[in-house]
Amino acid sequence: MTEVIIAKTEDEAGRIYADCAARLIQTKPDCVLGLATGSSPLAAYRALAAKVQDEGIDVLQVRGFALDEYAGLDPAHPQSYRSTIERTVVEPLGLDPAKVHVPNGDLKTIAEAGRQYDEAIKAAGGVDLQILGIGTDGHIGFNEPGSSLASGTRIKTLTEQTRIDNARFFDGDINQVPTHCITQGIGTILKARQLILLAFGAGKAEAVAETVEGGISSFCPASALQLHPHATVIIDEAAASRLRNRDYYKWAYANKPAWQGI
Repeated sequence: MTEVIIAKTEDEAGRIYADCAARLIQTKPDCVLGLATGSSPLAAYRALAAKVQDEGIDVLQVRGFALDEYAGLDPAHPQSYRSTIERTVVEPLGLDPAKVHVPNGDLKTIAEAGRQYDEAIKAAGGVDLQILGIGTDGHIGFNEPGSSLASGTRIKTLTEQTRIDNARFFDGDINQVPTHCITQGIGTILKARQLILLAFGAGKAEAVAETVEGGISSFCPASALQLHPHATVIIDEAAASRLRNRDYYKWAYANKPAWQGI
């Protein structure tokens, strides 16, 4: 069963991720972090950056692979995922930019970009710890409802709902949001050795419930986490509001042996 941790605040959830990521970096200095954008991971990145600084953790060998990128958007655009990853992860943590990779959304080469990205992840030894957010429709990465649970990195057409959700990053103008992206597939994501999904707010409650307690279905792509041997969902009370077993999840986490970590 996917582990569920119900945190009091986003900051508490971020610290739980940071503790896990910091242990990994200290144990395996050249570990591979899977990186996501959006609002959900921000508290996690802030907490990890603070921990790295406070404890003097060496991160210069850490490698990273982003989940996705908009197709046809200039990488220098402030809302490209390359720019976003550099701004929210690389710079605050002090990572080596040359070791952090983002899918190539150049339309001239995008036909081969997915295969090349999966090959690069494999050559790096695979992702050790993948952080994920979740859309209101249950998508992870840009794997929209109906995506194959065995899919590799590929180009996808964004749903209108995702474009509406992401318009906030483009001055509220949906017409500025690209219609296509290149994203790691569900099959690629499931190859990571550990998955941590973060979700906050009542708007994510239905998607979280389908992910954790619903059937495994391509119409809730995040439900594929139930197939993973080491997946953790960290949410706040509002995002947990539709979970039938939330009292059990709280009990299980409160009584979890400290040595297990997450």
